[in-house]
Parts: sequence; structure tokens; C-alpha cells
Amino acid sequence: MSALQVFLDSVNVAADFFTVVMLLDVVALFIMLFIERCDPRTFVAWVILLLFLPPVGIILYMYMGLAWYRKKHFGPKSITDRQMMDGYEFFKGILDEDERVLGETDAIRMARIMQSAGGWAYTNDNDITLYTEGKPMMDDMFESFRRAKRSILIEYYIIRNDKRGNEMMDILTEKVREGVEVRLLTDAFGIGKGPKDGIRRFVQAGGHYGMFHSTLTLLFSPKKNNRNHRKIAIIDGEEAYCGGFNVGDEYEGFGPLGHWRDASVRVRGTGILPLAVRFAVDWQYAMKKYRLRPMEEYIDFSAIGGKGDMRMQVVSGGPDTMPSNPVQMQYLSMIANAKRRLYVTTPYLVPDDAMMVALQNAARAGVDVRILIPDKPDHMFMYWNNQTFANELMKAGVRVFRYNDGFIHEKVIVMDEECLSVGSANMDNRSLTLNFETNVLVYNEELTTQAADQFLRDLEVSTEYSCAEFDRRTTKMKVRMAISRMFKLLA
Repeated sequence: MSALQVFLDSVNVAADFFTVVMLLDVVALFIMLFIERCDPRTFVAWVILLLFLPPVGIILYMYMGLAWYRKKHFGPKSITDRQMMDGYEFFKGILDEDERVLGETDAIRMARIMQSAGGWAYTNDNDITLYTEGKPMMDDMFESFRRAKRSILIEYYIIRNDKRGNEMMDILTEKVREGVEVRLLTDAFGIGKGPKDGIRRFVQAGGHYGMFHSTLTLLFSPKKNNRNHRKIAIIDGEEAYCGGFNVGDEYEGFGPLGHWRDASVRVRGTGILPLAVRFAVDWQYAMKKYRLRPMEEYIDFSAIGGKGDMRMQVVSGGPDTMPSNPVQMQYLSMIANAKRRLYVTTPYLVPDDAMMVALQNAARAGVDVRILIPDKPDHMFMYWNNQTFANELMKAGVRVFRYNDGFIHEKVIVMDEECLSVGSANMDNRSLTLNFETNVLVYNEELTTQAADQFLRDLEVSTEYSCAEFDRRTTKMKVRMAISRMFKLLA
């Protein structure tokens, strides 16, 4: 065969490959335009990528853009969630009774909004502890595990293969050997290089382990983009932990980002039931053949209440709740209803259009709106997007600060004097449309003041950002921000 023939054959193969890729691009564009009916700006961003970088574009679309399957796949899950919560009659009427006793306070009004928007199970008899550092939170949670007599139900996004992560697995394995029922649910993407040996010993001892989407899903399915980002633990049906902390040494400050600030809560009282139901529904979705027993066998309904006087709701969201994600509704409602102050801490400040306008309008209306973001990048695209969106908000009077004492990962919103949100949901597209998230919304002046005081202490080790500083960007920084904005639209 001549060199010319070899060359021509190579050209033909390349042409066939290019034709296949272009056909796939056309199919992808058809799906986006006629089936998914995505945002026009998102559509334009995908068109640019698919036309100018066809092979890369189709791979990225299959990985992070494909969404038509979500309604069919996750829709039944949402119905199950609502059915399970509707089954607990004793939640009904608590908010009405509180409104008769307390009047239409700002907190009651907010709770009423969230009840309509998908917030679960308003309760008023809870004792809630707020954690803002990793060591005391993990110390207390691990001690709760050690005290367990009947059951431990856990779902966590990340468990590191390090001292703390393996300590937790050792505790859980020992509790299984003592006869405690332990069920552990992790996210296949988040667990990554987690404590595989510890999980193996846990399963060999009789522990129940499941992954929210399998390893094969990560390789072959677009569902890899829909991750269970929740962090929930329920012990003996008597106390629960929920928030932003994962498990590992990094979250105590022993990682590349240094001191780690985050937030979680411990709940004792009737408010643990919606968290337990949240776990039950997620476990049922992930582990269809290994269902939990009835919830009444995990929680003593006659003894669950009366632990305190703090009021709360659980707010969960995900692709199963789209297009009306309760977490998004919660954030919008807190912003819109703030009258005096709104303190927001988030590692990823990439709000959608509605949230941008709400934050800008709150500041223009005279609300003291302050936002705290990291000064260190853990995800480069998010780091540059943070600064882009901060600039737009600062133009309207929002004050933005960058945390200098390590890395701040907490997702906390303080609204006025008695409304506080602590959870797993960031203020970005991933948390508001793609991931499965859970927040605890607390209506209590003492805890809200505690969170506000922590926010103000964080500002003491932070630097206020400004539009003038943003305008001094180098050409290299401008390019990075432009690329980051495009990827924000693609997700």
C-alpha cells in the first residue's frame, strides 16, 4: 500500500469520525432545544462549545449537560417523599396553634411560606445545638454513635480515608458487633477514595452499606451529575445531626486549605422525624432490595417530643423537586422577607437570576446584606465566579467579604433576629438544580443570635471586597472569569 493510499485512508477515517461527532452534536442540540427546553443562554453556550470543540463538547454534554432523564427517573421519588411525610398526622396543626398563641410574627410568616413551598414538618419542641468547628461536632457525633443501643442511620457525601474517617468506621463496625442496626449511605462520587477497608470490615461485620448511584453510574450515566450532597445522621431515633460538615481530618483543619470553618446542627425533639424520613426515602431509592423497617421501629413517637422550645423545619431539594426546588424557594423567601439584616455565608456565590435580583433589591431597600465567601479556591471555576457575582451584587450595595483565616465552607443564612438556615445547600446552580440537599431552618432568637455573632467574628478575620479591586483585574484574571462564567451556564 502506497504512502498516499495510507494518507487517504486516514483522512477518510478522520472524516467518518468527524461526521459521527457532528451528528451527535446535532442530536444533543435537538434534545436541548425541543426536549429539555433549556435556558436560551445555556443553549448558546452549548452551541459554541459543540461547534468549536465538537469532540470535547459532546463528552462534556454527556457528562454534565444531559437532563431529559431527570423528570422520568426522579419524579416518582418526589411523590414518595410527599406520601411518607403526609402519613404523619401529628405534624398537622402545630403551625396553626403556634400562630394562635404567638400571632403572625416574622418567623411564623416565614414558616407558613415554607410549608407551602415544600418545607417539611414544622415542629416546636426541639433542643438544637449549633456547631461551627469540626472537632467539637465530630467529637459529639462520634460519642452519640458510641452510646447507640438500637440504630444508627447515616448518609454522608464525603468520608475521608484518614484518621477521622477510619475512626468513624471503626466505631460503626463495633456497634454492629454489639447488635446495633447500622445503615450507611454514601454518594458514589463523593466517597471517591474513601475508607474502603473500613467499609469492607463494616459490611463483613453485618453493617448495611449502600451508595447513592453506583460506580457504574459514574462511568456510563448522566446521573453522575446528580449527587447526594446531604449530611445526616440519626441515632436511636433520639438525636440527629445535619449540616455542611463531612467526615475527615480536613474538616478539623488538617488539610491543604488549613483552618476549616463550617456549620452543622444537632437536633433533639420531634424535628428528628423528618430527617429520619429523609434518610428512609434516600435509602429506599438507592437500596431497593434492602428496605428499612417501618419508621415506628426506629423512633419512639411517644417519647420523641418535649426536648426544648425551639421551632424548626426541614427543607430538602433536588432534581426530583424541579422546577420548584424547596431549597431555592427557601433562599428566595429569606432574602425577600428580611427587614433588618441578612448575613449569608457560602463557599460558592453563583446565584441564579432570581436570587441576584432578590439580593440586590434587599440591599437597595436598606437591609444590611453582607455575604462572606472564601479567599482560597477549592474549585477554581467557583472561585472566579464568586468574584464575578460579588461585583454585580456590590454595585447594588451588598457588602462582600473574603475569609482569610483558612477556608470557609459553611452554608448559613441569618435573617433578622429569629430565622436561621444551616445545611448542605450552596448558593449555586449545582445545589439549586442538580444535587440532593437538605437544610434545617430554625426559628429561634438565641440560636440566630449565636450564628450572627459567629458571622461578625468571621468578618474580623476577613477582608472586604470592592468594585474598585474587581476593576483592577489583570487580563489573565479576566480570561479565567470569562471561562468560569461559561462553565456556570453549561452545568
